[in-house]
Amino acid sequence: MIFHRDRAEYTDQTIDLVPIHISPPDPGMGFGREQIWKITMHNHRKEIGQISYRTGESRCVYYYGHIGYHIEAAWRGHHYARRACLLLLNEIRLSGKSSVVITCDPDNLPSRKTCEKLGCLWEGTVKVPHDIREKYEISEEKCRYIWQIAGVTEEI
Repeated sequence: MIFHRDRAEYTDQTIDLVPIHISPPDPGMGFGREQIWKITMHNHRKEIGQISYRTGESRCVYYYGHIGYHIEAAWRGHHYARRACLLLLNEIRLSGKSSVVITCDPDNLPSRKTCEKLGCLWEGTVKVPHDIREKYEISEEKCRYIWQIAGVTEEI
């Protein structure tokens, strides 16, 4: 099911998360329920990035993570990815999780800094199996971060 809305589902008065998509991209990936939001500046329609949250637990989620985000180049450097992650806390709690995984490429220093600023624990860098890389076009290695959300608040 795909849908678009003009109203924010989550906001911190700086950015808004506007839902744009629910459904697993490929049932074989084991993402469970995946929700994707466009990230916009507060009360604007222009998309500056996207964030997704996946509820599943699978071999693919191990490498993709529960949370994925992207900020367009012109909007980077303002901690919008961190803000977007914090806005998903309620969504994560509603799904019954006390921790989630965020992964990124080892050379993606801004994403690694986002994970650190969220208070994530670096679990390590893992090699992505060949079959997953070939089928889903994912990088050869991923850094895995664990975000323990107990006690985390939405405060920026």
